[in-house]
Amino acid sequence: MSVGTLLRIAAAVLRQPRLWLTALRQWRRTTPSDWWKHRPFVPVPSAAYLRFRLVTQYGDANARVEPADVLNYLAWCRHHDQAA
Repeated sequence: MSVGTLLRIAAAVLRQPRLWLTALRQWRRTTPSDWWKHRPFVPVPSAAYLRFRLVTQYGDANARVEPADVLNYLAWCRHHDQAA
């Protein structure tokens, strides 16, 4: 995923304050607990998880992630968390 895509996603999430807590919760849930032991030494989901999500969402591990899709996913997560 490119830096530009990440910035577009971050900007979209920042414009949705109701999703901030959900975004942080999902980031924490998808970040490996021992992230500092493996490259790239930053708290991000594993490449395998990201590939899985891209294939299940778009049918292609090299698909371009759309910020609107991330917002829809976070809204779904928020609803799911509230229902539990």
